[in-house]
Amino acid sequence: MTETKIRCIAVDDEPLALALVSGFIVQTQFLELVGKFDNAIEALNFLHHNEVDLVFLDIQMPDLTGMELARVLEGRKHLHNPKIIFTTAYDQFALEGYKVNALDYLLKPFGYDEFLRASTKAFQITQSAHFPPQIFPPKKDYIFLKVEYQLVKVYLRDIVCVEGYKDYVKVHLKDKPHPLLSLTSLKNLEEILPREQFMRVHRSFIVSLDHIESVTKNTINLGTFNIAVSDHYKDNFLKFMEKWIS
Repeated sequence: MTETKIRCIAVDDEPLALALVSGFIVQTQFLELVGKFDNAIEALNFLHHNEVDLVFLDIQMPDLTGMELARVLEGRKHLHNPKIIFTTAYDQFALEGYKVNALDYLLKPFGYDEFLRASTKAFQITQSAHFPPQIFPPKKDYIFLKVEYQLVKVYLRDIVCVEGYKDYVKVHLKDKPHPLLSLTSLKNLEEILPREQFMRVHRSFIVSLDHIESVTKNTINLGTFNIAVSDHYKDNFLKFMEKWIS
């Protein structure tokens, strides 16, 4: 089966940086460069009239910043919205990039190896739209998740919480600095994970009941995570709390 290339644009107001990223795109077999822009306004106009899968986006730009462009794109609910990989010299924007669901965050100066790693992640997520996600039901105390090109054995006791995005999930594990990125949906995992151990508390989060350290009426503390309980899931959570404290 022929793999479809990912349609990309590069956006950066620095000519050398724009040339570097554009060159990286051209030399990557599964990417296709369909536009490059030295300002975010021109890029936004292009995105309004063209279908693009992935944007390599600088953050610090005049008139319209990359972060502002990302927020505009996130609000276009009825249109095809591209994935975003931020490219910036400033690491203080990493948290903001996380909030707008950026796929990755490349800190300048970065080499082709880092670029390829981020691009491969985008490729895997794009390809998953054409193939059914693979997830295997719990067997005893673990599940297998599809992570990149392999199946990874994950013990249920190590799962702290699962964070859902449109096409993939981040599985946060105990004592692991980085989450597992798996090509499945939060809904699929909700159906698979044992309900006596895991609970959906938000449209974007499933939490491990075993890893809860403290709770309030609206918030769950999982040590390194504070997760809000949304109104839709609040009744079930309050019932759990009543059992927990009885």
